[in-house]
Amino acid sequence: MEPVRAFIAIELPRPIRAALARLQDGLKASRTTSVKWVDPEGIHLTIKFLGNIDAGEIPELSEVLREAVKGIAPFRLKLENTGAFPNIRSPKVIWVGVGGEMEQLLTLHKKVEQVLIPRGFTPDNRAFSPHLTLGRVREGAQPNELRRLGEGIAASKTEEQLSFSVDSLNLMQSQLTREGAIYSCLASFKLV
Repeated sequence: MEPVRAFIAIELPRPIRAALARLQDGLKASRTTSVKWVDPEGIHLTIKFLGNIDAGEIPELSEVLREAVKGIAPFRLKLENTGAFPNIRSPKVIWVGVGGEMEQLLTLHKKVEQVLIPRGFTPDNRAFSPHLTLGRVREGAQPNELRRLGEGIAASKTEEQLSFSVDSLNLMQSQLTREGAIYSCLASFKLV
């Protein structure tokens, strides 16, 4: 069987994606050509990247993920500040932070990590840092472009009171193409 590049994520409602597109448009005003912007339709909150898995593993993964969401009620998240990894002076990844009912999000993340360990997936060695990736800076970006981009990130603001309900977790597939990644939902698990 062909391997499937998979990850676990929370998908975003259309109004949130539209707001993220507006935020990207504002950042594009920094006039840098060194950023590959993520298509707003593909922006999601990654809970766990799995990498290449055998397609035959999907039913078993679906079953353990269904167990992981048990007992977790729907909750609300909101868009927060913009930032960059590793920092805005040397941006490589441009993101929007996520806030809101973080205890439920962190519990969901922890339960997903725990049910995956017996399946051979190692826990992340970094603390979970929930964010929405807006773009990635290409190699070879000029210092003046990075400076303008950092200034744009520092000056950008998310729209006030922009929150959304999280009522499901999704097992996703990522197909890499020349034009960018194409995402499709393999299975969805309702929070109750």
